[in-house]
Amino acid sequence: MSVWAGREDPEHDSLRWHQVITPVKSDSAPGAALLGFASDAGVARNQGRVGAAEGPRALRKALAPLAWHRSAPVFDAGDVSCHGNDDLEAAQQRLAERVAALLAHGHLPLVLGGGHEVAFGSWSGLARHFEAQGGAQGEARPRVGIVNLDAHFDLRDPSHVRSSGTPFAQIAAECHARAWPFRYACLGVSRASNTRALFTRARELNVLVREDHEIDTLRLDAIMRDLQQFMARCDHLYLSIDLDVLPAAEAPGVSAPAAYGVPLALIEPLIEAVRDSGKLRLIDIAELNPSFDIDGRTAKAAARLIHRLTLDS
Repeated sequence: MSVWAGREDPEHDSLRWHQVITPVKSDSAPGAALLGFASDAGVARNQGRVGAAEGPRALRKALAPLAWHRSAPVFDAGDVSCHGNDDLEAAQQRLAERVAALLAHGHLPLVLGGGHEVAFGSWSGLARHFEAQGGAQGEARPRVGIVNLDAHFDLRDPSHVRSSGTPFAQIAAECHARAWPFRYACLGVSRASNTRALFTRARELNVLVREDHEIDTLRLDAIMRDLQQFMARCDHLYLSIDLDVLPAAEAPGVSAPAAYGVPLALIEPLIEAVRDSGKLRLIDIAELNPSFDIDGRTAKAAARLIHRLTLDS
């Protein structure tokens, strides 16, 4: 909790995040719960530039001074750490246990990455929660929609190596094994950064795909309608934001900076639509790499996204 520090203003009703956030407890009232995933093992396996393990701390520091505009509480649930490349799978399972526990207590988990290998751990926690709830509520086949804002599909074949490039392929396989529908929307994809094999795989899985160059001011309303139609066919939503969806000028501190990217001004309306759907159950933010973050731009952009997602709708 020492990271949560900053200025305090004398005016009435001028609180900031660092003055409000508290450690999560077993009897905490339901709220948003920040949970760090200090890992870049998946990035290393994917031959990317490492450093994202320091992302959770940097993101907390960027959030700390932001103005507080929320009525429901926000908690800090600490970190899950990955100790070396060989610990990745075990760390993802530890993350899943923590996410499931937060969901069981009525919280909205907001996982701070870390490489995008965080996604498999996040989703696994949500799956555990639904499996536990299924017996009591009869929801044997939950319709979970994954909305991923990302320059990459992350649908690479995990049979060779499981990494930051494979989480949604792993999730698709888990859904198939459970006879659950796999519903995946990937917005902001860079054709230059994804092979033809990955586009073919996305078509086979019936992924809703919108490329980076398609998301502009003139076409935003049409993309929003596509997103609304996608969400309407889902009972629950999991939002994953890979910060490399943003242009490199806005997000230099990532594993793979985007030459083109989708500006923050166009990302925000999309995440707000997910936030306001009433179906959002889980959020994660991936790929913040403070080692390459010029002037903290990426951390500040990520903090703003979290701030928007946690505003009272």
